[in-house]
Amino acid sequence: MFYKRSASLASASLAMLATVSQAAAGGRALECYEPVHRPALYDTVYEDVMVSPGGQLVDYDPPIYGTTESIEQIAPPRVGYEVVPAVTRTVYHTVKVDDGGYAWEWRVIHGRKVLCKVWRKARYARVAETVIVEPERVRRVVLPAEYEGVAREVLVRPGERRITEVAPSYRTVARRVVVREGSTGWRRVHIPRHCVD
Repeated sequence: MFYKRSASLASASLAMLATVSQAAAGGRALECYEPVHRPALYDTVYEDVMVSPGGQLVDYDPPIYGTTESIEQIAPPRVGYEVVPAVTRTVYHTVKVDDGGYAWEWRVIHGRKVLCKVWRKARYARVAETVIVEPERVRRVVLPAEYEGVAREVLVRPGERRITEVAPSYRTVARRVVVREGSTGWRRVHIPRHCVD
């Protein structure tokens, strides 16, 4: 409001100054004014500004695996057949190998070689014979089931994803603002012997 008043006053003063200038040529000053400069007025205001918009923080834990062992059947019970060899035994017999009797043979008697008729006894010998006690046979065999230890990978803990909400962060900053613009106006002055009412 003062600025508008000063502006109108300045317009009027310019007109008066023109009159004063004309009066200065040989007249007397009736009113005098001097320019008045009013500086701009500032103030400090504080406001919150966003430093980080926030968002989501995602963490991922991979799955954990372990090993477990178990006994598993790798072959079921089954029936097979096998050959049982014969059971033998060795027996001994005395057999006649020569009936004996009369025979002719050359002999040397008193330096003379003569053919003589001789009597020979029967000769016997002991011979071995293998006899079958039990004949060869086929036997039915039941084979038991077969087992084996087997290791397997198992899931101990599944993977997990964690989401953490991160709030936005703010910071208070100071900023200078103009409360009142600077202005220039006119102020009436009284100078003795120069400017009078």
